[in-house]
Amino acid sequence: MKRAIIVILIIGAIGAVAGAYYIRRGGTEPQINTSQVTRGDITDTVGATGTLQAVTTVLVGSQVSGNISWLGADFNSIVKKNQVIAKLDPSLFEAQLQQAKANLVKSQADTERNRVALTDAQQKYTRSKELAAKSLLPQSDLDAAKIAVDSAQASLQSSQATVEQSKASLYQNQVSLDHTIINAPIDGIVIQRSVDVGQTVAASMSAPTLFILAADLTKMQVNANIDESDVGRIRPGQHVTFRVDAYPTESFQGTVAQIRLQPVVVQNVTTYGTVIDVPNQQLKLKPGMTATVKVEIAKRSDVLRVPNASLRFRPSPDMFAALNQAVPPEALASASTRGQGGRSGGRGGQAGQGSPSAQPSPSAQGAPAASAQQAPGIGAAGAPPAAGGRGGVAAGGQGFGGQGGQGGGDPAARLERFKAMTPDEQKQFIDRMKSNGRDTSAFEALVAKAPAGKKPGAAARSALPTPKYGAVQSGETIDALFAPLPVVETRGRAWLYMDKQLKPVNLRLGITDGTNTELLSGELQQGMELVTSILLGSVRPTTTPAAGAGNPLMPSQRGGPGRGR
Repeated sequence: MKRAIIVILIIGAIGAVAGAYYIRRGGTEPQINTSQVTRGDITDTVGATGTLQAVTTVLVGSQVSGNISWLGADFNSIVKKNQVIAKLDPSLFEAQLQQAKANLVKSQADTERNRVALTDAQQKYTRSKELAAKSLLPQSDLDAAKIAVDSAQASLQSSQATVEQSKASLYQNQVSLDHTIINAPIDGIVIQRSVDVGQTVAASMSAPTLFILAADLTKMQVNANIDESDVGRIRPGQHVTFRVDAYPTESFQGTVAQIRLQPVVVQNVTTYGTVIDVPNQQLKLKPGMTATVKVEIAKRSDVLRVPNASLRFRPSPDMFAALNQAVPPEALASASTRGQGGRSGGRGGQAGQGSPSAQPSPSAQGAPAASAQQAPGIGAAGAPPAAGGRGGVAAGGQGFGGQGGQGGGDPAARLERFKAMTPDEQKQFIDRMKSNGRDTSAFEALVAKAPAGKKPGAAARSALPTPKYGAVQSGETIDALFAPLPVVETRGRAWLYMDKQLKPVNLRLGITDGTNTELLSGELQQGMELVTSILLGSVRPTTTPAAGAGNPLMPSQRGGPGRGR
């Protein structure tokens, strides 16, 4: 019995050792997840919601009060301009019109009577003057005759004014009577009727709305609310696609017509109204529908696409150890950049030491990488990168001024900052870029294009006329003054898994649609596999978390979300 127990214990121990061996062996085999480089279309869009409405909507009301005696239009009725669509009871206004006519006749009769009285007074005054000339009439009687003439003349003028008042009252009553007949002001469709026959409308304070007419429903508009973070990329003429809940499988087309400047603030969220012209030949779209809008900012057809997951992937030292691979310098630089890139980028935007005029601003001292990106390459007090802003290039190898380890930034913004430099600063900048192995062809071409004696710089900028406040601009509307969108070009890094080794590839990237990014450089070919994540056995997945992942209340994670281990 004792031997059997010993044998069972020995077998159990051997099984436990074997199981631990196989578990350990399985845990050391990393799982490589990859995604292919594909070719296709990429569309950069901005999403928003909006409401459909007619281009022209007219509210038809009544200028007079009364009872509705007749209606000539209903919902969805097609009406023509000047067509009678409603009538009010005219009896009261007809009576007022007759009274006004009678008052006019009476005032005209009074005028004739006063004219006769004036003629009589003038004749008496003439005889009195003749008698007074022969000393046959006292002066008092002559004065009385003169006063009678003046009084008769004033009475005649008063009666003439009364005639004009009576005419005006007659015209007013005639207009009020005409307003009892309500005509359609435009050709259109009745989209709302607010009254019924027999209903009393009161127009004492404001004109009541009887009908709402839409001018032409074959042409409509979408009033979209674009967020303030995206409105800078919206331009008139951009192509728009949208959907409505009534037709979930159909996509409708439109064009941006106007970006309005009036902000709309709802619960501290600022949006700007954007008007989108929409054809509606089939009359499927109806006023008031909610549209889910996508404004097309840029589109590339048949281009190489890199999955965004591969661009977010950052290998850790544990991954290289699991692959029996030494950590390459690129990974070390990337790790240090994730931990200190923000500080280096913030220092890169400051002025260089020893520059007497370039004093670092409070925002530049110890500023995070986000603030440094706002003005890359320009130090405090406007110092150019020649005086300061070197920290970003030294730390990340791809930054510009205060960019740190974030990458190249906006190419158009770099060119604009390059134009603002003096010729000496431009030369120093190009030399510094070449020493870092960067492409300077765009900057050299810009210098070559500038005519002699008119190189861009501080002197050239000071010679430009300063626009005065209130000066009339050349464009008819501000939409014509929007600058074109810059060409998008950024830098990124992906990792290939070749010969059981991770190999980095530096890439030039274009626009993105959130899933894939346009590949501008030729380092990769279609069908090549890029690493998106690595699972270290069955222990835990090791990959780059998505932006915003993790606990935001734990500042100990260095490098920010999406960059730490």
